[in-house]
Amino acid sequence: MKSWKNMFKDPRLLRYAMNIWPPFLGAGIEVEVLASDFRYVRVVLKSTVFNRNYVGTHFGGSLFAMTDPFYMLMLIRGLGNNYFVWDRSAHIEFIAPGQGPLHCEMRVSEEDLREMREATADGAKYEREFASEVLDSEGLLVARVSKRIYARLKPEFRPTVA
Repeated sequence: MKSWKNMFKDPRLLRYAMNIWPPFLGAGIEVEVLASDFRYVRVVLKSTVFNRNYVGTHFGGSLFAMTDPFYMLMLIRGLGNNYFVWDRSAHIEFIAPGQGPLHCEMRVSEEDLREMREATADGAKYEREFASEVLDSEGLLVARVSKRIYARLKPEFRPTVA
């Protein structure tokens, strides 16, 4: 049986699968764009009866969920199978009430990947913060989300000590 990781090497297939994944589908979350190199993603949160809270704004959990898996996924694809990559921690700061459609764009640069490879080349663990902003349809800031990502070269790829 193929692993999930191998099944979703094609970004179009992964995007499609995420858009029908029940937690995203039910929350009104749609992956609009997933770049072919997995270094950019644009996610939209639609306003539905299922993701509004008591006061009529977006449920905070939906705001967080729309950003949750992407930095880890982008880094797994960018660094390759020689690395362990995990979400270490996350923080969300609510700035303004979110109403109507919201969106978030996340990017990982070649410089980010180079920095992580260099920092882990000797087998050391490395943690890095990645930040993103959730914006409304007018471009106004609704929330800031930061993710601390852990990366480490797998033991079989670490340099041997002489």
